[in-house]
Amino acid sequence: MRRKKLEKKYIVLIILILVTLFLALIFTIIKSDHDLNPIEQSIKDSVSFVGKIIYKPINFAKEKIAENKEKDDLYEKYQEQQEKLANVDNLETKQRDLESQLKEMKELLNLNQTLVEYEYLNATVINRNVGYWYNTLTIDKGKTSGVEEDMVVMVADGLIGKVTKVANFNSTVKLLTNNDTSTSLSVKINIGDKYVFGILKGYDQDSKRLIVEGVSGNDKIPLGSEVVTTGLSDNSPSGLLIGTVSKIKTDNFDLARILEVESKVNFDDINYVTVLKKKDEK
Repeated sequence: MRRKKLEKKYIVLIILILVTLFLALIFTIIKSDHDLNPIEQSIKDSVSFVGKIIYKPINFAKEKIAENKEKDDLYEKYQEQQEKLANVDNLETKQRDLESQLKEMKELLNLNQTLVEYEYLNATVINRNVGYWYNTLTIDKGKTSGVEEDMVVMVADGLIGKVTKVANFNSTVKLLTNNDTSTSLSVKINIGDKYVFGILKGYDQDSKRLIVEGVSGNDKIPLGSEVVTTGLSDNSPSGLLIGTVSKIKTDNFDLARILEVESKVNFDDINYVTVLKKKDEK
């Protein structure tokens, strides 16, 4: 039994030696520069042919790997460019937002120089409640800053509403765009050298215009006439711009005139406001 195992080992060893010698011979033939005889040439051609068959899929795989790597590199560069473009877009958006806020604040500062008999409390909008019947916003000024109910609130383009609730550090402002008739406001319309009076009663959601009813007198009111506050309220100075007349119609009985007033204020984009109060109120 042991002898058979030794014989197998010798056979394997002899085969390995023969294979090694054969490969060495082939390698010598392939690399040789001397003229080959027909047998040597046949061996070399056969080995070259087999080598091409073996290495063709290997070379193909290498080319695919290189091609995929090139695509990956190009995709990474594309992603980097997209990220850079996105960062630029974000910066431009932030810049536009900051420029808009700066413009709004500058306009408020200019407004603060016009009504010398009033004090101005500049405030920031911290919350917005939008609804068909209930349209308010919350500002970051309250009792500790001297804010009181019924004080009017403005932006650079005109009146936006009045304070209806006051807490220590914030206040609720009901906008002119609400449909609560309890916040009606006395107004006057400039028609040259005189005024006609009316009551601001609400807001038309369809036309996006304020509604003035109960207009006094029969004087002709040109379109584009300015509508301003009367100053009849203790907390509302006279002459605060509300908007301009854009349409005139009559009620169902053709007796009273109803005005549609267009405000310059963008009620959908209010960030900073000014609360007005008389200087003797301290």
